[in-house]
Amino acid sequence: MSLLNNVFYFQNGIGVLANVFLLLFYIFIILCHRPKPMDLISCQLTFSHTVMLLTGGVVWVTDIFESLHVDNDIKCKTSFYINRVMRGLSICITCLLSMFQAVTISPSTSFLANFKLKLKKNIIYAFFYICSLNLSLYSYLIFYVGGLTNVSETNQMKVTKSCSLLPTNYIIRALNLTVTTSIDIFLVGVMLVTSAYIVLILFRHQRQHKHLHSLSHPRSSPEKKATQTILLLVTFFVVMYWVDFIISSTAVLLWMYNPVIQSVQKFVLNVYPTVTPLVQISSDNRIIKILKNIRSKYHQIL
Repeated sequence: MSLLNNVFYFQNGIGVLANVFLLLFYIFIILCHRPKPMDLISCQLTFSHTVMLLTGGVVWVTDIFESLHVDNDIKCKTSFYINRVMRGLSICITCLLSMFQAVTISPSTSFLANFKLKLKKNIIYAFFYICSLNLSLYSYLIFYVGGLTNVSETNQMKVTKSCSLLPTNYIIRALNLTVTTSIDIFLVGVMLVTSAYIVLILFRHQRQHKHLHSLSHPRSSPEKKATQTILLLVTFFVVMYWVDFIISSTAVLLWMYNPVIQSVQKFVLNVYPTVTPLVQISSDNRIIKILKNIRSKYHQIL
């Protein structure tokens, strides 16, 4: 058990550091340069992942709550609510990312080409809509999550060291799970459809390239690299989502949590927000160039 906790905290630390670095980079790009629409989407995704990891069990965040003498019930409601909202933002923004890339690389003859300018202009409005949707969707957690008291007497389900899900009617639990799951499944379905469309376009471009025996790529290298990165992120997200869904939904419906299963679920839940910034950093030529410049200056100083 202690080994699982150590692995979880190490994963959490790596994820927070990578996301904070990437978030600062995107803020710098947005404030000091002309950002691309993809930068705005990625910045929002990175922010949600940063907050998601911070509210998902980081020790020093818990210590801050305790030092401020915040009531345990308020602490649990706040951290759970924010964490679930950020998880919802993560899936929504990842879906938006795949949709935007599908529209971006679509040929001019495609019906999706008509949405290129509209999508770029309405990204900010999409963010507000997504945030409002998730803030309202997970508001029920404020009433169903609380500080841990006596689990054996109140039939609470312990989910962290000091927090638990309060006992609720089975029908209400099933209804809440059905609504949130239906939205998630719809978004995952959109991701799969757009990803299949992207793969089809890339396949067609590759065939045209071979047919013409040309050394020039039909799309610019950065765009193709960005497309492949998004495909990787979407595929990774879908796999991690279903593993987390099976564990969490089974636990909620059966009202039973095992400490080991709980730690495994936390690890699975945080894999995507931890790996995503690492993939984005390694595939962004701007960041790679900055890191190379820092490295070269460091060697010059030595």
